[in-house]
Amino acid sequence: MTVIKRHSLRIVTVGALSAACVALAGTAMAATPATSAASAPAAHQAVAVKAGITAKPSVSSVGAWQLFRVTGNTTGLKAGSKVTLQQKQNGKWVTLPASAPISRNGSYSLGVKLGLKGKNDLRIISGTTVSPVFNVTVR
Repeated sequence: MTVIKRHSLRIVTVGALSAACVALAGTAMAATPATSAASAPAAHQAVAVKAGITAKPSVSSVGAWQLFRVTGNTTGLKAGSKVTLQQKQNGKWVTLPASAPISRNGSYSLGVKLGLKGKNDLRIISGTTVSPVFNVTVR
């Protein structure tokens, strides 16, 4: 019998607190000034920024295992997250051990050494966001 009374008391207490929260939320919503129609689309556009990555190699041709840089900019990606280099090998994209963090302004720069001779198809990836493919020929 005591357990049922405690349970009922808890339900009443939770119900009262819930009602108070709903009342406060309604008051807060009523006190919040409406946003103007001009600022609403701008706020919506800021949220709807599409993620993107650009990539530009410092050279178009390089000797085997010679260091070169890939630089670019990102949009819609969090500063500090990593971009990684991928290389197309036998028709599949393979992640290489070359990555760099995205800076506060959205740019990145990473050093790369390639040993696979010939034309190399490369791209930069971060999560599900991928740059356009670019080429570097290794001599």
